[in-house]
Amino acid sequence: PRKKPDLLAWEKMVRRINGLQRKLTVALVGKYTSYKDSYTSVIEALNHAGVYHDVEVEVRWIGAEQIEGLATEEEREALFAGVQGIVVPGGFGGRGIEGKIEAARFARENRIPFLGLCLGMHCAILEVARNVCGLEEAHSLEFDPQTPQALIEPLPGLEPGEKPFCRGKMRLGSYPCTLLRDSRAYRAYQKDIVNERHRHGYKLNYSFQENLALAGLFVTGFHPQEQVAEIVELEGHPWYVATQFHPEFKSRPNRPHPLFLDFIDAQLNTPPLK
Repeated sequence: PRKKPDLLAWEKMVRRINGLQRKLTVALVGKYTSYKDSYTSVIEALNHAGVYHDVEVEVRWIGAEQIEGLATEEEREALFAGVQGIVVPGGFGGRGIEGKIEAARFARENRIPFLGLCLGMHCAILEVARNVCGLEEAHSLEFDPQTPQALIEPLPGLEPGEKPFCRGKMRLGSYPCTLLRDSRAYRAYQKDIVNERHRHGYKLNYSFQENLALAGLFVTGFHPQEQVAEIVELEGHPWYVATQFHPEFKSRPNRPHPLFLDFIDAQLNTPPLK
């Protein structure tokens, strides 16, 4: 006879899901928000971490271009009112970039837990470069091939402005990442080296690393051989982490990703923006 499957762990998880009493609101600032399945893996990773912490995660969809249309800080505060965390996910193309950069600024200045994913990391870097380092023309060569302050540069084999997904030149799949011991990422993972999944064609220009460090934005995770920054963190902030990779791809209902777990935990200890 066929052995009966052991479903105790899954049954316990379902009971936890059905018994959630608390809620928190996370803003997801993207450019594809009219297509809700565009960010399914991010939403599910948030849900996995929420269930682990016995909290229901409510996602507030905010279009990056919607932010670009706001004229005052009061309007931005109203848009993010009640939010306890902000996620800026990945994407391609220049549409909505300024809105994503503005979301990163808002999270930094209002001390709201922030998670940037892939392109979200690039936006976080550009925001700090422009508004803290004083590099007013800071940009990515993906969107402005003529920028004199190229904080984000193409991977070897790509030309500035080239679309890697159209040329088959993307950095895809699993790559190792070495973590600094005194980083928030290390506290989340409890490992010196992790392997995470990637999908990108551009990266941090390391020649600006010192400028960013002086502003409090540090590279805390990096490829052990290649000159690719994998994680950046903002010093002195309740929780501000951005990754070149996509941690959401490795999250599972019964094994939430460590960074999402830590992100949700930080929000439980941070009052919502009023």
